[in-house]
Amino acid sequence: MNILISITGVFPSAPLTFVNVKLFGFWNGFSLSFIGEVLGAALSFWLYRKGFRTLVHTKTPSHSKWLKLLRVQGKESFILILSLRLLPFIPSGLITFFSAVGKGSFAVFISASALGKIPALFIEVYSVYHISQGSMQGKIILMILSIILLFCISEKWKKKT
Repeated sequence: MNILISITGVFPSAPLTFVNVKLFGFWNGFSLSFIGEVLGAALSFWLYRKGFRTLVHTKTPSHSKWLKLLRVQGKESFILILSLRLLPFIPSGLITFFSAVGKGSFAVFISASALGKIPALFIEVYSVYHISQGSMQGKIILMILSIILLFCISEKWKKKT
């Protein structure tokens, strides 16, 4: 399921992480989710590279800032991918897509992605675990998420009016 979620690039993995943690416990659920997300990122990278790389490079103007981002390689590519994986609000599919259509190698992508997914997934598993247990920490996490959601909704509503 993680592989399919990664390929589509639009569905969040948190519900599947919840199921993994509920069925297999904290560490086994973490391990299963991690393996699934890394395999999903690898397959998505390969598919995106085969399907979109030429199209993106032919349609992007040569002076575009995007093209500069797509030309990043080596150590710079590793640091960029790792940094983006650590940020929870950047969709994983977007990071994979830009990495796949760029010049960076598969080895750099997969190593940076796997390393970056460890802390991000740990936070997700920790949150899901405590929410599912109904612990005080879970209630605090839900309260914070609710406040953030309400804030986002109110900001969108203000922009419309």
